[in-house]
Order: sequence, then C-alpha cells, then structure tokens
Amino acid sequence: MNRQKQMELLRLLEEDSRQDVEQLAKMLAEPKEEIEKAIAALEEENIIVKYPALINWERVDDHPYVTAMIDVKVTPKRDVGFDEVAKRICRFPEVQAVYLMSGASYDLSVVLEGKTMREVASFVSQKLATIDSVVSTATHFILQRYKHDGIELEDRDEDRRMVVTP
Repeated sequence: MNRQKQMELLRLLEEDSRQDVEQLAKMLAEPKEEIEKAIAALEEENIIVKYPALINWERVDDHPYVTAMIDVKVTPKRDVGFDEVAKRICRFPEVQAVYLMSGASYDLSVVLEGKTMREVASFVSQKLATIDSVVSTATHFILQRYKHDGIELEDRDEDRRMVVTP
C-alpha cells in the first residue's frame, strides 16, 4: 500500500476505529486483504497504538474523578535531558499523559486523574514535587470539558437562547 493510502487509512481509523475492514477497503479502493495486512503492519510498528472510545464523563452521574493539568518546571540532566524525569512521571498510574512543552514557563505538562482534589494535591506534594529534578509545579483543575480530540462533547445543534421580541 502506498504512503498516501496508508495516511488516508490512518485518518479514517482515527475518525472512527469501529469501521470494518470491508468498509475501509471500499473507501480506499483497495482489496480487503491489503487493508488487513496494512493494519497489522501499522499495529506491529506501534503506529496504531490503541483503539480508544471517547467518553463524555460529564454525563456519567457517578464518575468520581477530577482531572488536573500540572505544569512542571524541571532541571534537565546531562546526557538525558528531560527524558529521564518524564519517563519516571509516566510510571505513576494516576498520570494520563506527559508532554514536553516549548514556549512556556514550564517544561512538562502532566495530565492526572484523581478521585478528589485532595488526592491530586497529595500526589503533587508527595510524589511529583519530591522528584529530584522537579523545581516547581502549578496545578490546574479542569472544570468543564467542551471539546476533546477534535470532538465537541455537547450537542451544539440545538439553539438554547431565549427568543426576545420587542
């Protein structure tokens, strides 16, 4: 499969990973076997890492988690830079994502889930801030999600404004 078709296959799977192979083959004008082979190769190369579902947790009444974004200022270590501390932070099960940032007053952005704000604060003070290379942290709690991974989480088709007439 050529590079352009492979990129299109990746875009289609990213858009909706539940599409079956036959449907993908029709959309790409390729044989079903070729699509199966391409997907297997992309999974083997760790290009396709996982097939996640996007859940709007705001609509789940008993979802007990809070999400925090933590700005982490780090002193990079010689020969390993930020990688060593980033990998160490990644090993904590509460940590959902770790990003190396540019153009900010901090180096790493850490996304974390906890049952309460207190639990997140405890993680930051007892686990994250105590790592040798960590200079400082700033914690921000997500209050409302509007859009995630390019998808609006609330149905915006309905106009909820009140009609005002003179």
